[in-house]
This record gives sequence, C-alpha cells and structure tokens, in this order.
Amino acid sequence: MKKNIVFFFLLLSLSFHASFGQTWSLDKSHAKLEFSVTHLMVSNVEGNFKSFDAKITSAQDDFSNAVIELTADINSINTDDDQRDGHLKSPDFFDVAKFSTLTFKSTSFKKVGDKKYKVEGNLTMHGITKKVELDVTFNGTAIHPYTKKTIAGFKVSGKLKRSDFAIGATVPGAVVSDEVEISTNAEFVKG
Repeated sequence: MKKNIVFFFLLLSLSFHASFGQTWSLDKSHAKLEFSVTHLMVSNVEGNFKSFDAKITSAQDDFSNAVIELTADINSINTDDDQRDGHLKSPDFFDVAKFSTLTFKSTSFKKVGDKKYKVEGNLTMHGITKKVELDVTFNGTAIHPYTKKTIAGFKVSGKLKRSDFAIGATVPGAVVSDEVEISTNAEFVKG
C-alpha cells in the first residue's frame, strides 16, 4: 500500500512538471519595457518603466501555449523629464498613490508563423483590467558563454488606448495621443 501511495505521488509530481514545464526568469540587465505616445500631433515622446519583472512558464520548447506574467512599478516611469514624470504619476494620469503597479497575465500564446506569436492576456492598469493582444517575435535561444544557462530572447509590440484604462481622461488626444505603442525586448533565463 505504501509503495502504491509513493508511486501515485511520484506520477502526480511528474505530470505536474510536464503540464507546467520550465520557468524562465527575466534577465533584468537585458530587458526594456518601453512605450511611445504622440505629443501635440507632431512628435513622439518615448518612455519606459525602470522597475519591472516577468516570467514565462512553458511546457513546450517552442513556447507554444506559454504563460507570461509581468508586473511593473508605475512609480519607476521615466521619460527623461522629471517634471513630466511627476505629472504622469499624478492623479491626472496613473495616480500612483492609488495604483502603483501594472500587471499582465497571458491567457493565450499562439504561434502564427515562423518565430511569430500572438499573445492575449489581461492587462491591469489604473485599477482597470482589459484584454489586450500583442505581437511577439521569438528571437531564439542560446547558451550564455559565462553562466552556461539557456537564454531566450523575445520582442513584444502592440498598441493600446490609454482611454480604455481611464489614464489621462481629462487630457485631449490632440495633446497626448490616446493610442500608446508598446515595445519590449527581453531575455529570459531558463530554470
């Protein structure tokens, strides 16, 4: 009887591992979470979040059906202008005193071409959760020459509307575009 119980738990453990696969952690020194908006309808203003973390869990080597989770500290927003950054943190935009983080968790990660994927998931910003779809390019894997760990590279891009998240609701689109372009480049380390 004891052998059967041990065997059962061993099988359960193996099936759990097979179902959820490997975890890939963000290499923060080789990652950027950037955005861009149009200012006064004539130029682009770019920014990023300095503090964010992400992980990928995948049972497949090609990352099909992977699960991606991301969290960013809104207080780390950076547009290379302290006054503008302060305004973005204010209740006029992100209101970091009430909503200090943004989160994303994928609900679908599907291959649509050679190294091309569509990721869908729930993005929460400013207390509002909306489904978003982003384009992903899988840049491949490599063995890091020093750590000997497997790394994977991804580029993620897409667009969303700040009005969907009630960010800058009183700021007209002619001043700051409603459409926000998202661009992320990141390396992940296996294990």
